[in-house]
Amino acid sequence: MKIVLMVIMAALLVGAGGAGGYFFTQKQAVASYSSAGEISKEQQQADKYARMSAEEAAKHLRFVKMDPIILPIIDQNGVSQVVTLVVSLEVNGDENQEFAKAMAPRLKDAYIQDMYGVLNRKASLDGGVIKVDKLKNRLNRVSAEILGENRVNEVLLQVVNQRPI
Repeated sequence: MKIVLMVIMAALLVGAGGAGGYFFTQKQAVASYSSAGEISKEQQQADKYARMSAEEAAKHLRFVKMDPIILPIIDQNGVSQVVTLVVSLEVNGDENQEFAKAMAPRLKDAYIQDMYGVLNRKASLDGGVIKVDKLKNRLNRVSAEILGENRVNEVLLQVVNQRPI
């Protein structure tokens, strides 16, 4: 009985080792990597919208309104003013709109992290007034980093409000 049990155990071990080796040496699934020659789905959508006329492209525009962003500007004397921003994102198509809505918390976090340093160093301030063009460029860059290059057309500033303390 012991010999039969030992033979069965040995067969199971050899079989398990063979199966493990087989699965380990097989190619990865096609979905787990992309080849260099393939065009991503995002790039295909961007190309599709780029080939459309202005009227057709306008029909596919969607806007994602984000929650207000409130940032204190801190200098040597403490909080000198509070800046409130209301931002909307211009995207193409429903898929990009849903993606932007889903990523809104991460995007807002990235905006806050980026702007805290800039506004506090007064790099975007000119005599205490925010340079909106520089701020908008930074927001566009952060949006492209978080959502992807072809997902957001433009960051639209709805409200920029500065209140001195």
